[in-house]
Amino acid sequence: MLTKRQNLMETIKGGNPDRFVKQYEYMDLIMEAPIGAMCGPGQTIKNGWGITFTWPEGQLGGFPIHDDAHKVLKDITKWREQVIAPAVETSDEAWAAAVAHANAVDRTEQFATAFVAPGIFEMTHHLMSMEDALMALYEEPEDMHDLIDYLVDYELAYAKEMISRLHPDCIFHHDDWGSQRSSFVSPAMFDEFFVPAYKKIYGYYKENGVELIVHHSDSYAANLVPAMIEMGIDIWQGVMTTNNVPELIEKYGKQISFMGDIDSGVVDFAGWTPEIIQHYTELACKECGKLYFIPGASHGLNFGCYPGVYESNDEAIDKMTKEMF
Repeated sequence: MLTKRQNLMETIKGGNPDRFVKQYEYMDLIMEAPIGAMCGPGQTIKNGWGITFTWPEGQLGGFPIHDDAHKVLKDITKWREQVIAPAVETSDEAWAAAVAHANAVDRTEQFATAFVAPGIFEMTHHLMSMEDALMALYEEPEDMHDLIDYLVDYELAYAKEMISRLHPDCIFHHDDWGSQRSSFVSPAMFDEFFVPAYKKIYGYYKENGVELIVHHSDSYAANLVPAMIEMGIDIWQGVMTTNNVPELIEKYGKQISFMGDIDSGVVDFAGWTPEIIQHYTELACKECGKLYFIPGASHGLNFGCYPGVYESNDEAIDKMTKEMF
């Protein structure tokens, strides 16, 4: 029997996996790194960039507040005065828990996986709102290029510190690039602004011992897959059914793999049942097949929003392994 790590590699290389990969089982996610303040349920916090996040009680996630009183970047042409990056944490104490976790990972069984969020596109709209960020791409492209370069430089500084301490062999990187039905920007605009940024970031990780780049975007982004390949992404996690995943696997499978095809919205809700999860898992596995595909919910971490959902999804994948392998 292959290890979880070996089985993942056989799957994404078009080899001979002996079972379906169960969601995030191939990752040992190191969540203790000092990446910045994260908002929890019922909280309102201000992070190191000055962005105020709120997560209302009873909701499934948080988001920045973008009224005039809270917006960090009010004028893209003045970003150099209004956007100040926090210092990258360099103390041994701040990194101690993450280092201990990384050192404890059995890397023959799983990938020691560093978590990075938010992404570059998300940072632009966290700073100034989605509307302002999208308009700035059209109205002030030079300033947006410069702001993106500034954000990239910050992530590279963080990456240097993180790699020197954790030596991860996988990066799980968030950056939502679309809604359920479309990408937020056109492929041409994406190529201009974000592909160069991520080629620098993902290239740096790959040059420094990272074997696997897993990018989360729980959205439509089928039109951006060629860009993902150019960036160096190995697995697109969060791929929704609106992307026609079987078609993507057929067209691009030898260059990139796809993790998802089970939309969280239809399985991860208060009234979920094992039968509902089994239905959508069976559809995904039978339509997408055994290679270049990892079944799982589109949600961007190794748990569900409602208790029992993630574990039930694992059980449903086990059933499909028994049926199809």
